[in-house]
Amino acid sequence: MRNTRWQLRHFRTLAAILFAAGEVWAQEQQAARRRIVVSIPDRKLALIEDGQVVKIYPVAVGRRTTPSPVGSFTVIERITDPAWYHPGKVVPAGKNNPLGPRWIGLSVKGYGIHGTNSPRSIGHRASHGCIRMRNSDVVRLFALIETGDPVELYAERTAAVARIFGVRPAATQVAANAAPAFAGMSGGR
Repeated sequence: MRNTRWQLRHFRTLAAILFAAGEVWAQEQQAARRRIVVSIPDRKLALIEDGQVVKIYPVAVGRRTTPSPVGSFTVIERITDPAWYHPGKVVPAGKNNPLGPRWIGLSVKGYGIHGTNSPRSIGHRASHGCIRMRNSDVVRLFALIETGDPVELYAERTAAVARIFGVRPAATQVAANAAPAFAGMSGGR
């Protein structure tokens, strides 16, 4: 009888551990199936789930003097109605806030995906490095993503990026010291 109680107690503990591990694994798999891809030269952002493009949004990217970061990052925070902080100035949530109604913070300090109080900037190199979206678009994207989702920012229009966004890949250099055939097609640092 005593041995049976011991076995039952340990079975329950093992079951709880396996259940918790299963939940963590499921969350990791969900995040791995969803990702955000940004093409800096195309000034577009794609939400991809299970390898399929769900939606493509126009965006503003960093100016040449303040470029958007390039590389693989993750979403580390999601903030509704963020305040904007600048040395000596704080702009609360509202129509004058440069971040718009949502902030999606990335794993590179100080950079994120957000709305804007300057919708005419969308489609241009206009930000200090962040990815700006129309306010209605960032609200929709915010509802579809989670903390931990991967975010990829590309400075070059690779073949994979071209397939996502439906554009031609950037020309490659044919010989050493040759100029690219399409000048101005790459961005970033």
